[in-house]
Amino acid sequence: MFALTLTAELAGVTNLRPNDTEENPFWYTFKVQCTSCRETHAKPVGVSRFDTNEMSGSRGEANFVWKCKNCKRESSANIMAAPGPYEQSDPAKAQKILTFDCRGLEFTEFMPEGEWLAEGVESNSKFTGIDLTEGEWFEYDEKTGEEVSIKELKWEINRT
Repeated sequence: MFALTLTAELAGVTNLRPNDTEENPFWYTFKVQCTSCRETHAKPVGVSRFDTNEMSGSRGEANFVWKCKNCKRESSANIMAAPGPYEQSDPAKAQKILTFDCRGLEFTEFMPEGEWLAEGVESNSKFTGIDLTEGEWFEYDEKTGEEVSIKELKWEINRT
């Protein structure tokens, strides 16, 4: 089992999470590496917890099935549960966002592509369409009259 963790400085917002529903699935973007031959796939891959793919040889289904171009081994990964929210903390600390099970592959890097959501700490304002691909996000909370931000993002993938 592996966990995707995030450490970030949240100012004025909390409950940061991917917009991930069955009606609007979030595609988690990772760099992937084969654990047999250590070949890294040339392009990042997208994994959705609502998407299932057949594994060859009737071995069931997985959220992500990949055949290494180098050694031809088939590998798979499953997202184990809905994503957890990142809560504001001072100082910022690593918090688990996603848990997944990988068989024959490793996710080596996460790219936060897609739409993220958050709420104002004091105002409860809803922030949608948050883009974290630049590594930071700034907005204005109308209810509090203050700037809110997400900065210093550090994504890690750890064995649990």
